[in-house]
Amino acid sequence: MPLTQMLLDAVVSRSFVKTAQLMIDEDGSVKDSASSELRRSRDQVRVLEQKLYQLMDKLLGQEKNETSTLEMCIVNGRCCIKVMTDRSTIFDGLLLSSGSRAGSILEPIAAVPLNDELQRARALVIKAEEEVLSKLADKMLAEIDDIQNLLQIIIRLDVITARAKYSLAYDGTFPDIYMPNHIGGEPSDSLSQGATTSSASSHPSRRNWKLYMPKSYHPLLLKRHLEDLHNAKKDVVDATAEIRRNLLGKHIEGNDGDARLASMKLRVSELEKNYPVPVDLMITENTNVLVITGPNTGGKTISLKTVGLASLMTKTGLYVLASEPVKIPWFDGIYADIGDEQSLTQSLSTFSGHLRQIGAIRSQSTHKSLVLLDEVGAGTNPLEGAALGMSILESFAETGSFLTIATTHHGELKMLKYRNDAFENACVEFDELSLKPTYKILWGVPGRSNAINIAERLGLNFVIVDGARKLLGTANAEINEVIVDMERFKQSFQEHLQEAEHYLMLSKELRESLLVAKKKIADHAVKLKNRKTRAVLDSASVARSLLRSKLLQQQLQFRESSEVESEKGRVVSSRQSAEDLEQSKSCDISPGGRSLSSEASKAAGVDEQSKIPVAGDMVHVPSLGMQVVVSKVEETKGEIIVQAGNMKLRLKLKDIQSRRSRTS
Repeated sequence: MPLTQMLLDAVVSRSFVKTAQLMIDEDGSVKDSASSELRRSRDQVRVLEQKLYQLMDKLLGQEKNETSTLEMCIVNGRCCIKVMTDRSTIFDGLLLSSGSRAGSILEPIAAVPLNDELQRARALVIKAEEEVLSKLADKMLAEIDDIQNLLQIIIRLDVITARAKYSLAYDGTFPDIYMPNHIGGEPSDSLSQGATTSSASSHPSRRNWKLYMPKSYHPLLLKRHLEDLHNAKKDVVDATAEIRRNLLGKHIEGNDGDARLASMKLRVSELEKNYPVPVDLMITENTNVLVITGPNTGGKTISLKTVGLASLMTKTGLYVLASEPVKIPWFDGIYADIGDEQSLTQSLSTFSGHLRQIGAIRSQSTHKSLVLLDEVGAGTNPLEGAALGMSILESFAETGSFLTIATTHHGELKMLKYRNDAFENACVEFDELSLKPTYKILWGVPGRSNAINIAERLGLNFVIVDGARKLLGTANAEINEVIVDMERFKQSFQEHLQEAEHYLMLSKELRESLLVAKKKIADHAVKLKNRKTRAVLDSASVARSLLRSKLLQQQLQFRESSEVESEKGRVVSSRQSAEDLEQSKSCDISPGGRSLSSEASKAAGVDEQSKIPVAGDMVHVPSLGMQVVVSKVEETKGEIIVQAGNMKLRLKLKDIQSRRSRTS
């Protein structure tokens, strides 16, 4: 909504934009179409320049002397000829300058009028352009308020875009922000719904955090490393391209080019391996003061600056350079005492400068502020500095700030945790085998002194080292041993915690894969069921169509056979009638006084009367193998029409067997 409102507030004068586009080109120059005077003056300039170029080509072409070298040049906007020898030329000219090495510059007499006219035409062009720009400025003056407002909106949008590009380029994390309203370190009023608990719930330990930034980077360290890596890769690409060009040009450099390329690749691999070490910053809600101890160059100050810069980046809308999730309070102020504040002009020593800065911070900070103190209590007597540092930190723990982070070399400040629950200890890890810091923070563990151990490993005389240990005292040595055990326990705990996180993440991935596989199996089963149903339906449809086509084919065959049989019956009946007629004519009268023909006719009539069915009779059709009902009898044709189910068939009388059973 803020961006939308910002865009809605922007007012653009379409008429002024159109006017500017008509007058000004994309490169910022005035167009020829801006005014008729400008177009006419520029056309005149182009014509005069063309004439001058033609004249110069003519003069240079007339010079036949091969030993003299002539070339055209422009001096103060005038076309001239540069002569590289002391010999005379065939054309007359004005000598503008001469020199043994640079040669002589001549302006031909024939070119003087054209050069003068060209200068006047160019002056007219400048005057016409100024008139156009003046008119445009007058129109701009009427829209100046809207233009200035639009400029400010564009600047703000550009800043927002720059923040977004930076956050994406460095793979930042969107932080969960909450307001530190309560004085005891109790967070409340999250700026985003669920922001207070989302970070803590996503962490395996499920603790409530005041500040949580796992694997966070200092922006400048990360930027410098990425730039060095980019430059190293670019050098490799350039060197490879140069070697290829040399091979194509048959310029063989020997092994020098290959060795240089190998060293560049080695540097790239080293930079990729030696990535900046991230810092894990995890401060619980009940912690008001964090005391970080450890050796010099171990990363204490970098940790302070990382917290401060991350808090400022959050307030300015930048993503935090850390791994997800990130939880940061919305501090009303961020105060830091880092570095040497000594001043000769103000007669301030290192210790005095620190005290003055801390006093100002103490007076200005509130219960919503972040305070960063580097080397608190340093610069004076160790005993007094430790006592003063303890008092300062206890003051900040009571009512000074919402969160205070301090670094120190004083061992006494480590003891504050054991008498005040608002304190927490942390130390930067140190590898005694390599005698180098690892730049990792161990939480809940106070740092121990490594000076005597380092001196011993560096080969300092045993007598000196043993004497130092005796002077330091056995109690301190025992404390260091306890701290060593705590560090080992903490390190082992961190390793097991990372392993547990790894297996937890792996189980989550396997569970997601299992759910995906289960869903795929269910989808596949549904697809198979649908496919089987479609196959059954398709088979049923094919079967129905086959049965229908088979039935139609049988009906056609039956009709064709019926027609053939009826045709044969008609032929046979006609022949029989002819034979009967001949027999009736030639037969003799029987002894009983009755003729044979009449007797035969009577017998035939009785037989025919007994065989011909009537409508409603049930008859048997041998060809169909079923009983049908007689619908109609056509004795003249010797055919009947029967009802077989839903079909009506025309059959011959001889194709049926009458049973004289009548239907109701």
